[in-house]
Amino acid sequence: RLSPQFLSLCAPLTQEHPEVLPFLSSRHLRAHPDFRGSAEFRNILGRLLRRVRGRRRKVYVYINELCTVLKARAQRRRLALRAPGACRDREETAPSQHPSAPSQCSSVPSQYPGAPSQHPSAPSQHPSAPSQHPTAPPSSSSRPHPDSAVSSAPSPRRAGGSRRQIRHLEHLLRVYAGEIRRLQERELDLAELDSADSPYLQENRLKRRMMRIFRRLCQLKECSSLTGRVLEQRIHFRGTRYPEVNRSIERFINRPDAFPDYSDILREIRGASARHGLGLGRRQMENMAQEAFREVGNRLQERRHLDLVYNFGSHLTDQYRPGEN
Repeated sequence: RLSPQFLSLCAPLTQEHPEVLPFLSSRHLRAHPDFRGSAEFRNILGRLLRRVRGRRRKVYVYINELCTVLKARAQRRRLALRAPGACRDREETAPSQHPSAPSQCSSVPSQYPGAPSQHPSAPSQHPSAPSQHPTAPPSSSSRPHPDSAVSSAPSPRRAGGSRRQIRHLEHLLRVYAGEIRRLQERELDLAELDSADSPYLQENRLKRRMMRIFRRLCQLKECSSLTGRVLEQRIHFRGTRYPEVNRSIERFINRPDAFPDYSDILREIRGASARHGLGLGRRQMENMAQEAFREVGNRLQERRHLDLVYNFGSHLTDQYRPGEN
């Protein structure tokens, strides 16, 4: 069962949306039992508990983060791979559907038999053709046995990594996190700000390395790399009355690091009209592109603003209270 302390703290803060806590409990039940009883889950729950106590207004953000963690560790059903020995036994017991045919070496008579000479001095116009003996098909004994093909097939390789690799990458994440924290707490002067190897650039490089390590760690653990940020949520576009145009614009705006301009939206509308034969006029496509561009820009700007609100801050200012400090 989920921590009663966490539920009792979140219950009065989520009275406006009573369906949130049952959904969180269902996510907790779907998670793997080993993860629910691990020290990693207890540490995550304790950290989120401290955050909820410090910032009660962001309780939904922390509940969403916990749901994302539980979803990544959910139990997945896997199909059992059939062993090669089972295939071999079944093939041995099954009767042969193609018995070997006996070799046929019957001689074929000549197509042009020898004709008598019409003139005593003239030779025969149609000499006897040599007999043709077709080559017999190879017998079944010369064919490779299906067992050899089964035994030579490579065994399926496990996609996940070893525990040693996972522990090593988790250790690197902790080391990089400590180094980033040390760089953020470091006092800087004007000379270091102009340096080509300033602490800000070092911090940026370490964060990029941490992201690569995190993606590799998710591959080894066979879990999703989504973190629950607002930027990772897909935008559904329904701004026009043509579903083909809506799908084309939606695919374009959900690309990573994409912030389209008016010409990009107009190009997508023209391409959708040409592919699906919508027969849209030039003026109609331009008006449609203007309306779609305004709506897309507002949606993308709102999503980036929410992501900034939820993720802005630093551990140096988390405990700061304007009225108290």
